[in-house]
Amino acid sequence: MSDEELDVAYNVRRKAGPELFARHMARYRTESERAVDGLPGRPGIVYDEESGERLDVWGVGGGEPRPVFVYLHGGYWMALSRDVSSFMARMLHEQGIATVVPDYTLAPKATLEEIVRQVRAAVAWVHRRGGEHGLDPERIVVGGSSAGGHLTGMTMVGGWQERFGLPEDVVKAAMPVSGLFDIRPITRIYVNEYVRLDLERAAALSPALLPVGRRCPAVFVVAENDGDGFLTQSRLFQPHWDAGDLMVVPDRDHFDVVLDLGDAESAVGRALVDLVRSV
Repeated sequence: MSDEELDVAYNVRRKAGPELFARHMARYRTESERAVDGLPGRPGIVYDEESGERLDVWGVGGGEPRPVFVYLHGGYWMALSRDVSSFMARMLHEQGIATVVPDYTLAPKATLEEIVRQVRAAVAWVHRRGGEHGLDPERIVVGGSSAGGHLTGMTMVGGWQERFGLPEDVVKAAMPVSGLFDIRPITRIYVNEYVRLDLERAAALSPALLPVGRRCPAVFVVAENDGDGFLTQSRLFQPHWDAGDLMVVPDRDHFDVVLDLGDAESAVGRALVDLVRSV
């Protein structure tokens, strides 16, 4: 692809246009605030002493430890936060599932290698400390949108768990939404002004190019009206993973498809609940 074609394929903010993009971002905040209003949980826990980054725990119950959905927000590794990323927490709570939403240090303040380390540290925190907060460390499902889909992929692959003292199967299932699995194209679009990757580092940070290890069950979600690059990435990685389903959601774009995680009646919401209950 030419640089211009890559921009068309991956610049989903430009595709949406400023007005629609602003509406989507407003929905992230309002639906997240509504979802956690009065919900049992504990926000603002430091999960990584090295960076000081924090996570929120939502939707825990008073009885048995609950399975947990760890949601990694998008924003091309350089935007958004946990404060606007908990829109699924109430729906999951009503289904007996807890939600954990971590922050990670944004680019360019942090390298992508450091961002990956932090989200893996968040998974390690859930496994080691989650039981203290009503979470079941043996039923961890990870998901995320866009850049968060890439980070989800980086928790699915093998080769990192031993460094954190974790079992290889710590992530029992995964749901990347509009994910990026081969990030080498990012080196040629505007995002690289922030993440500052070369081809060698991009390859080393691409789930599609890394050892698979154990293949956990997965649902790969992408929107019908997504950026062409994101559609292609999911369509290529899902068969490579060989342990998951591809869901192309009609009448959704890159930014609103993930909001369906908060709707138990939507195909995406049902798929998430079924995936968590399967582990």
